[in-house]
Amino acid sequence: MVWTSTVVEPGGTTETLAPKSYRMGTHRLIPPEETLRRVCPLMRDMGITRIANLTGLDWIGLPVVAVYRPNARSLSASQGKGMDLTAARASGLMEAVESYHAEHIDLPLRRASYDELRASHPVVEVGALPRLSVNSFHPAMRLLWVEGRDLRDGSPLWLPFELVHTDFTLPLPEGSGAFLMSSNGLASGNHPLEAISHGLCEVVERDATTLWHLRSEESQHPTRLDLSTVDDPVCLQVLERFERAGMEVAVWETTTDVGLASFYCLLAERSPEPLRFRAPTTGAGCHPAREIALLRALTEAAQVRLTLISGARDDMGVTRCYDAFRDPAVWRHQVERMHREPPVRPFQDVPSFAGRSFEEDVAWELERLAAVGLHQVVVVDLSRPEFRIPVVRVVVPGLEALHDAPGYVPGRRGREMLKERSR
Repeated sequence: MVWTSTVVEPGGTTETLAPKSYRMGTHRLIPPEETLRRVCPLMRDMGITRIANLTGLDWIGLPVVAVYRPNARSLSASQGKGMDLTAARASGLMEAVESYHAEHIDLPLRRASYDELRASHPVVEVGALPRLSVNSFHPAMRLLWVEGRDLRDGSPLWLPFELVHTDFTLPLPEGSGAFLMSSNGLASGNHPLEAISHGLCEVVERDATTLWHLRSEESQHPTRLDLSTVDDPVCLQVLERFERAGMEVAVWETTTDVGLASFYCLLAERSPEPLRFRAPTTGAGCHPAREIALLRALTEAAQVRLTLISGARDDMGVTRCYDAFRDPAVWRHQVERMHREPPVRPFQDVPSFAGRSFEEDVAWELERLAAVGLHQVVVVDLSRPEFRIPVVRVVVPGLEALHDAPGYVPGRRGREMLKERSR
């Protein structure tokens, strides 16, 4: 993949730039209607059977959909949200598309130990990759590797295959379990750079959310966002929906030293009904533009709520999710915190950047990562020629993984946060 090339329409020509021509609640190369026109005809080939509108199952009214792939090798349902149903459908469909691509990877693989591979090939900084508490990795251990590209100069870098694929059918490939398997950094788009920027934002968001959760509650207090200072009309529209629906909402800014705006949102019913009790839900968002980052956190909290109501996700078990979702004590604890913490952080103080194109966004994101010593940014191109939809996996060694992932072990940044917390 050449990162500066664009999608070529049949009979059309290429364009060097990737301008943002759609800016309604998000930044995209083309409107969601056009994305649906391109991708919907390919649904059957990827095993996607339907797009279900879940919006009416809740009273908030924010459009949320579920996209189903019954024979998926990981999750059989993907979610999407947006300010209108078309945007939600495009969001959910593209999430399902990227999951399919990560389950069906045809790239060449190498079976080797770290010591064997690094003797003849450039290898990613293995020591900075997310590990598991049950990790058995050692330099002589044989596992599968796949080739990616360093986003800065296009040079090849090999990385563990389990950081790239999402084919979780059993038995897993030899050597699996050494590194954290997830969908973190998996992204699709209407253009390769759109997909890369989305993937970069996701890995930075997960790092930011984890580091915020590792902080003490006292140090989290000054990050509470003053929602009365929010001046973005789309975010205000969502906040008004929450107010009309009788929802309490709290947002904390989780932006790290990387400098990409990040937020964590908590959404709770103001007066829950005993016969239909629902505990608070959360959402996170990251984007160079602070208003897009905030909107993502707000809408994800509403999406998670509807996902739990619908029972659409096959990875949300009763003990882990639904028992807490129905527990009044969870609601009381979260709402009490929302009430006792004063919002102090002005929205205008959150860093923000809005490039005219995705080239500018990606270049700025790389600068921010390099400024804090994160110099390796690996991209694996998962696009398939028969579909011609840009899909990538982005891996940034040194960023933290999800804090609530089973077996999560803090990396360098996480350990530094825990040291600061203990002082």
